[in-house]
Amino acid sequence: MIEIELDGQKVEITEGSMIMHAAEKAGTYIPHFCYHKKLSIAANCRMCLVDVEKAPKPMPACATPVTNGMIVRTKSDKALKAQQSVMEFLLINHPLDCPICDQGGECQLQDLAVGYGASASRYEEEKRVVLHKDVGPLISMEEMSRCIHCTRCVRFGQEIAGVMELGMIHRGEHSEITTVLGDTVDSEVSGNMIDLCPVGALTSKPFRYQARNWELSRRKSVAPHDSSGANLIVQVKNNKVMRVLPFENEDVNECWLADRDRFSYEALNGDDRLKAPMIKHGGEWKTVDWQTALEYIANGLKQIKADHGAKSIGALVSPHSTVEELYLAGALVRGLGSENIDYRLRNAEFTKAEGVRWLGTSIASLSNLQRALVVGSNLRKDHPLFALRVRAAVRKGAAVSVIHDVQDDWAMPIASSLITPASGWAQALADVAAAVGAEKGVSSPAKGNSTEVAKAIAKSLLSGERKAILLGNAAAHHAHASSLLALANWIGEQTGATVGYLTEAANTVGAQLAGALPGTNGLNAGQMLAGGLKAAILLNTEPEYDTAAGQNAAAALAQADMVVTLSPFKTNLGFSDVLLPIAPFTETPGTFVNAEGRVQSFHAVVKPLAETRPAWKVLRVLGNLLGLQGFAYESAQEVLTAARGAQDAQASHVQGDKLGNATSASIDLSAAAGQPASAAIYELDGIVRRAPSLQLTADARASKVQVQVQVQEREGVPA
Repeated sequence: MIEIELDGQKVEITEGSMIMHAAEKAGTYIPHFCYHKKLSIAANCRMCLVDVEKAPKPMPACATPVTNGMIVRTKSDKALKAQQSVMEFLLINHPLDCPICDQGGECQLQDLAVGYGASASRYEEEKRVVLHKDVGPLISMEEMSRCIHCTRCVRFGQEIAGVMELGMIHRGEHSEITTVLGDTVDSEVSGNMIDLCPVGALTSKPFRYQARNWELSRRKSVAPHDSSGANLIVQVKNNKVMRVLPFENEDVNECWLADRDRFSYEALNGDDRLKAPMIKHGGEWKTVDWQTALEYIANGLKQIKADHGAKSIGALVSPHSTVEELYLAGALVRGLGSENIDYRLRNAEFTKAEGVRWLGTSIASLSNLQRALVVGSNLRKDHPLFALRVRAAVRKGAAVSVIHDVQDDWAMPIASSLITPASGWAQALADVAAAVGAEKGVSSPAKGNSTEVAKAIAKSLLSGERKAILLGNAAAHHAHASSLLALANWIGEQTGATVGYLTEAANTVGAQLAGALPGTNGLNAGQMLAGGLKAAILLNTEPEYDTAAGQNAAAALAQADMVVTLSPFKTNLGFSDVLLPIAPFTETPGTFVNAEGRVQSFHAVVKPLAETRPAWKVLRVLGNLLGLQGFAYESAQEVLTAARGAQDAQASHVQGDKLGNATSASIDLSAAAGQPASAAIYELDGIVRRAPSLQLTADARASKVQVQVQVQEREGVPA
C-alpha cells in the first residue's frame, strides 16, 4: 500500500492503482465518460483531467498510476479549466437534440455539461453528421452523431462479451463507431452496450420513444429465465412494464444482464395475454368468471378421483414458477391423494432424488476459476451471465475444457474439446476418469480409454487450485444423467474440483426444495406425458415446447378427461378444458432460488392484468373448494415459510445440508438412446418465446432453422 494526498485528504491505495481508483476509495467524484470499473482503461475522453503536483500539465485520472507521496487536486483552477476545455470540445459536434433524445434525463453528457459546460459555444461551424446504422432488433444506432467516441461499447464487446462486433473506423472528425461490414450486433448480452453508452448514441430499439426517464417508477425484481437469478430494475409507467435494467449485485449478475432478461418484458404487454378464465364448451372457448371456472375444476377433479382414483390426477409444473406456486401445486395434488407432480419436464432419466442438485460452488467463484470442465452445455447461450464469468476467468489464465456434441463458439479460447454424440458422453467422461486414474495411479470407476484429448483434460484438471466440473442442461436431461454425475463426482474427488449442475431454469433449485417431485408411488413427468393421467394440471407449462415429449405430449394429454392450464398466455388450446389466467413474475410476489442456492424474493411491480390472478392465490382457493387441509394462507410470505420451514424461512441461502450432488447410481457406459431435450436461448420459456424483438434476433432465427432440420431428419424428409 502507498499513500497519496487527494484534495487534502490522505488516501491509502494499492500500488499500481490509478488516481481514479484512489478517488473512488476516498468518495471523491471525478467527471469521466470513457472510464468504467469493469472495462480496460482507454483514456480517450480526457474528461477526468486532474492537477498533479509537479506534473507540467493536467493528467488523466483514469490512466495515471499513483506514486507514494503524490499530491492530486481534482477541483483546482488548473483541473477545472482543463475539464471545461474538454467539455467544450465534446460539445462542438454534439447535436442539440436533447428534447427528443431517449437518453434525456439519464445522460452523463447532459449532467456534466451543467457543471462544466459554457452557456454558449464559440464554434459556429456546421456540426458533423454520422449516418445511422441498422444493427438488429435490439439496439438503435439511429443517432450516431451523438457519439463521443468513449469506446465503452467496443471494449465491452472485446473484453466482456468476447465478440468485437463494434469498432471505430477513420480518424479525427471522421471517426465513427460501426460494425464495419454492415453486420448486425448479435451477442446474447448486447443490451449492456445501451447501459454503457454515456450519451444517446446507442439506445434500446424496443423502448425507443416509449417514455421519458422521469415518468418511470423503478421497482426491484428477479429475472425469471435462466438460473443466474439476475437482479432487475423494472421500470413502470401507467401500470405497464416499459423497460428492464440491471440492478447491480456483484455476487450474482455484477452490473450486466442477458438480452433475454432485458427484453423479454415485451411479451407481458402482448396480444397473447390471457385476460379472463375460459372453459371449453362444445369445442368452443367461452369466457367465464373465476367462481364458475374454479368450481368446474373442483367438481371435475372430485369426479375423476371417484371414477378413476386419486392416482389418475397429476401436475406438470414449470421450474420457471415460483417456490410458492410449486409448493401449493404439490400440496394440492397430494391433498387429493396423488403423488404425481414433476418439474423435470425435459428429463429422460428420473432417478430418485438424493439431494437438491445445484451449482456446487458460488456464482462469483466462476470468475476466479483456474480450471473448468463443462459437460453438455452451450454455455454462452444456455447461461450467458455464467459465460461472462468463465470468460473473465479465462482472461486471467484459466483453462476451460468441453465435452459436448457440437463445437459451439463460446467467444473464448477453449483448452480442450472432446466432441462426441450425446450417446457417448458417459464413455467420454469415463475416458477422462481413466486418464486421471492413470496419472494418479488409482483405478477408475469405469472402463475408459486414455485418448489424447482425455489426457489433456485430465492434466488440466489435475493442475491449478480453483477448479469446477459443470454439468449443463443437456447433461441433466440426458438418458444416462446419473452416470454422468457419478463419473463427474469421481473425477472431482480425484482432482479437487467442485461438481455441480448449471441448472436450467430460474427456479430449478427451488422446485426441488418445494417438493415438486413425485412421491414413492407417483408418476414422473415422462410417464405423465406418455398418457398416464385422467386429469392434468399444467402450471406455466406448454408441453409441446417445454417437454422432452414435444408434439407427442399434446396427443397424450388430449386423451385425458380434464386438462387445466394455468398460464399468463392463451396456450394449450388444442387439448385443455380450462384456461386460468395467472400472473407472470411482474404481477405477483414470489421467490426464486438460483443455481447457487441463493433465495431471492420479489414483489409484484405492476397490478395483475384484467382478471389475471397470482397463481398461489388461485391454487389456494382451489384447495379450499376441494376441502383440503392446509390452504389457509394469507400471503405469499406465509406460503414461503411453509415451503422452507420456519427455521429456514429468513435465510438468504438454502442450508448446505439440503444441497447435494452426490449419487449412489451405478455407471452405465452403454450408448444412450435419443438426443437430450434442450431449449434454444430464446425458446426457454413462454415469456421469451413471445417477446417480438428477441424472436427477430439472429439466435432466434438460427434456432428455428435448427428445429426444422431436426424435424425433417426425424421424419425422414430430405433437406
